[in-house]
Amino acid sequence: MTLTRLAGKVALFSAIAATTMACAQAADTVQTPPQGAYVALDGGRVHAVVQGQGPDLVLIHGANGNARDFTFDLAGRMAQEFRVISFDRPGFGHSDAFGGLKSPMAQAQVLRDAAAELGVDRPILLGHSYGGAVAMAWALQAPGDVAGLTLLAPAVYPWPGELGLWYQLSSSWLGQKVVLPLVAGLAPRSAVDSSLEGVFAPNPVPEGYMDHLGYDLTLRASQLALNARQVDGLKGYVEAMSPGYPALTMPIEIIHGDQDTTVGLSFHSQRMADTLDNAQLTILPDVGHMPHHARPKDVADAIRRTYTRARSQ
Repeated sequence: MTLTRLAGKVALFSAIAATTMACAQAADTVQTPPQGAYVALDGGRVHAVVQGQGPDLVLIHGANGNARDFTFDLAGRMAQEFRVISFDRPGFGHSDAFGGLKSPMAQAQVLRDAAAELGVDRPILLGHSYGGAVAMAWALQAPGDVAGLTLLAPAVYPWPGELGLWYQLSSSWLGQKVVLPLVAGLAPRSAVDSSLEGVFAPNPVPEGYMDHLGYDLTLRASQLALNARQVDGLKGYVEAMSPGYPALTMPIEIIHGDQDTTVGLSFHSQRMADTLDNAQLTILPDVGHMPHHARPKDVADAIRRTYTRARSQ
């Protein structure tokens, strides 16, 4: 290789590195303000939005989301009957990363500590998608302190096969250090909107949802990188957790859309309903991965059923 070609390659890699660093720094700038307050813990702060009064209901969001997914509609809807605590999971929204936790068990412990600081007492836990695994981890850690579970399209069991090429790439060194920062800094709004439409399909994305969720929070480079690592490692964690599910006795209500292409109905919700006597599954026809937006009344009814069953126990 001639010195000229070597110098050219060095210049090219330097330019890529500089562009990547600039994109990462720009994409980690957050303008969407916190809606709630911070709970200070050892290792960082957890952001929580608390609304209403009554029995405690804790909401745990899914992959690459934040508490605003719930404050768009569901939290306010349920605040008429419950004290609703919508958490940003560690590293998402306005919560600190606590070292970049991959395990649902570790995330659940942080949220449990934050809930204790807020005086949460035997809550109903609601977990959506990846948040379903965190809710199950919480229940496994403290079964006597959880009144019941409401799970929305939960990812709670190991699934056949492997994740797609995108997650394999995004969780790799190249994806973490180069691809995701570039995506975060350069992806057009239209590409983000198109991806969101795929998650909601076949249901429409509610008007104003993306702006409420926070475009800058969702496309933040550090959050994208943490999300990729968490999703890539989830299968092994739920494989280790799932043998403990049959020991749980609290009421479990599950809501899953029959058109969900993100989390397989048969691999997760149907398996839980077939395995656990205390789990009741409601399948919503023509609903995708976001039932709390497509059919919020059905989700609210499921929460009420969980609470009623918990009181009867």
